[in-house]
Amino acid sequence: MKSVALPLIALLAFAGYTVSVMLHAEQSLIDFGISLMSRPDTAQVVIDLYLLATLAGIWMYKDARSRGHSVLSVLPYLLITAVFVSVGPLLYLVVRGLRSRKTSAVFGQQA
Repeated sequence: MKSVALPLIALLAFAGYTVSVMLHAEQSLIDFGISLMSRPDTAQVVIDLYLLATLAGIWMYKDARSRGHSVLSVLPYLLITAVFVSVGPLLYLVVRGLRSRKTSAVFGQQA
């Protein structure tokens, strides 16, 4: 449970905050993105976030492949990452941790 606790807390807190902000926003997510990209200072932050999101996507892909999962298993996380940046990798870490616990519990019972 230790490997899941921190990403789960971060995921729940950030996803909750994101939902709250989106419910109270005065503009659409697309309009917000366009306004961020219209200024060099905020565009730099957005570009930086998406560079990190790309690196996280590459890591998720390689990690899934090393665990014997198909590329399609990572696709939902990549799509979520493309829209909500950090939510995708956080969700991937939570699911990965839960799968690892389940797998070790199964192997622990067989041994």
